[in-house]
Amino acid sequence: MKKIYLILFSALSITAVKAQNKFNLLVGTYTNTCQSNGIYVYEFDASTGEYKLKSSSENVVSPSYLSVSADNKFIYAVNENGTQSTVSSFSYDSASGKTNLLNKNDALGADPCHLINDDKHVIAANYSGGSIAVFKKNTDGSITEVQQLIQHEGKGPNAARQEKAHVHMVVFSPDKKFVLSNDLGLDKVFIYKYNPAAKNEILTLKGSVDVKPGSGPRHLTFIKDGKFVYLVQELDGTLTTLSWDKTGSLKVVTETSILPKDFKGGTGAAAIKLSPDGNFLYLTDRVDANAISVYKILKTGALELVEQQSTLGKGPRDFAIDPTGNYLLVGHQYTNDIVIFKRDIATGKLTDTGRRIQLCSPVGLLFTKI
Repeated sequence: MKKIYLILFSALSITAVKAQNKFNLLVGTYTNTCQSNGIYVYEFDASTGEYKLKSSSENVVSPSYLSVSADNKFIYAVNENGTQSTVSSFSYDSASGKTNLLNKNDALGADPCHLINDDKHVIAANYSGGSIAVFKKNTDGSITEVQQLIQHEGKGPNAARQEKAHVHMVVFSPDKKFVLSNDLGLDKVFIYKYNPAAKNEILTLKGSVDVKPGSGPRHLTFIKDGKFVYLVQELDGTLTTLSWDKTGSLKVVTETSILPKDFKGGTGAAAIKLSPDGNFLYLTDRVDANAISVYKILKTGALELVEQQSTLGKGPRDFAIDPTGNYLLVGHQYTNDIVIFKRDIATGKLTDTGRRIQLCSPVGLLFTKI
């Protein structure tokens, strides 16, 4: 009898482990270059690297970046469409992968390219509009019209790319007391005090930090203990480490370049993210480089280059690491695929699995629980 119980317990344990290793992969796409339904939901097995399509949205315009609510019941998306751009909300059934549009509202700025959400607000970065749009959440998960619009003004030394403000990202500080915003056009990182209970002045400016002129700050991520921030700059491949404290003070510590010494082509640094255990930093570079760099994060917060390799496609705008840390998936905007890399948790190194997810212009990748 004991043997039967042990066998049943083992079988249940194995089933539970397998279930814990399965996640949903959400993919946002551009819909104006090839045939795409917008948002795609795949089931991904982090123990094998296998995947299957569960569902896709219908007739959603260029949801290039996605953010999921903390309760896993709603998806928020930017709809990148020039001056007709919107931000939209969807109900999300993680079991089936189905999404249903709740509503959408004008972004009040062209080409929103990034957004975040908490239990009260959705905050979007309007790239071409050079502004930050703040929406309140309704009780059903939908969003109000813009409650606050913050317009950045100015320009940078790169006449072609920095002719005006270009807000590229918004991100909460680890304690959610601040929102940081990178402006590619102004070579600045802005720090806003977050006032979630306020009616209109939800974000109030605390200050800003200047980075290397002409570098074009794009995306940043906080180290796991929150003491440092890593910022990648799109226009020249600079990687900047900044110190952060809970008073909202941000200061440049060191700068380095992600480009190999003999590299002569075009660069367009894109996404930057930590491994789930916080031990490694990954970032992608586009244009001619089409590479991913792996850095080990030392105890001091300093970075040590582990490797740099091809992403095996063109236009690696975004990537995602599954919650177990076993796999890293890179979405290629121009070669219309997602390359699945096996990740060595101990060394951080990546190996091509040979698996590809083929779909139109994947530009935003996000894992959620099922």
